[in-house]
Amino acid sequence: MARGLNGSANGSGHWPPPGDEGVVARTPGGGSNLPPPVAAALPAVVGVKTTIPESRRSAQTLGTEREGHGVVVDEEGLVLTIGYLIMEADTVTITDIEGNETAARIVGYDYESGFGLVRTENPVPLKPMPFGDSDSLALRGEAYVAGLGGEKAALKVKVAGRREFAGYWEYLLDSAIFTVPAYPLWGGSALIGPDGALLGVGSLLVQEALGPGSPAFPGNMYVPINRLKPIFDELVATGRLSTPPRPWLGIYTVEHMGQLVVGGISDGGPADRAGLQRGDILHALNGDVLDDVGDFYRKLWAIGPAGSVVNLRMERDGDAFDVSVRTGDRSTYHRYVSD
Repeated sequence: MARGLNGSANGSGHWPPPGDEGVVARTPGGGSNLPPPVAAALPAVVGVKTTIPESRRSAQTLGTEREGHGVVVDEEGLVLTIGYLIMEADTVTITDIEGNETAARIVGYDYESGFGLVRTENPVPLKPMPFGDSDSLALRGEAYVAGLGGEKAALKVKVAGRREFAGYWEYLLDSAIFTVPAYPLWGGSALIGPDGALLGVGSLLVQEALGPGSPAFPGNMYVPINRLKPIFDELVATGRLSTPPRPWLGIYTVEHMGQLVVGGISDGGPADRAGLQRGDILHALNGDVLDDVGDFYRKLWAIGPAGSVVNLRMERDGDAFDVSVRTGDRSTYHRYVSD
């Protein structure tokens, strides 16, 4: 099970640590050749810089100044990035490969997938990168990751796994993409196929990219682009999905010695208002025993939309207790749209 920003993920489909198997990497600053379609696509990768007021809820955990990358995906300056870069931002600046900066506004943020979209105030003269088919990525298949900087910021990688990723912040991907070797500038970076098409957006650095049962080996987790395709048009048009929001508790859940432990609480969130504390142990939800973090999220999201009441069986200092929590809507807790 994935554990936070530097955790692991569960699931199957890992392969031995790279050695003679043929991982040929371009470290940033390296000079090896790239396939022409990949090289041609790199100018679409841009820098994303945001500022967030100290009063915003995410400022304490994610910072008030954030920098990463994004990918131009249409002719009118639409940039796809990872959502935590733009969460609650009041300014967004896009930088192209030539160093030109332009202001942008937030278009939308989908908490379920983690994708964020911004649009430059003025169109940028950059050819957009087309969407590829992330389902076509096979285990040990080759791809390229890139941030702002052209060939100097590109790295050849292999797919180390396609498996479930459960983040401690109530986040779940059924088939995240794990790549090796690790790319140090991962946030919002582009995962690019040999044909120059976008296959995913960088989310995390992980220490166990090869999966459970394999030696620890650092790599990155990418959100597959196919996760975006069904929601893309609506996200561009309205900034969020029309489906009812998922119930949210505001619990940071980690697995420790086979137990689900509350590792943190969102201040003022549903769990905080219900009196839950860091160190509490989660045992059951509406009478159903919880197997792991992913199982917890699936059972939580199955109870109904945000605002539904959930009954939790908890343990604190060796004493069991039950608590009812009225869930909330994460998007109303975090204000993510620019003024």
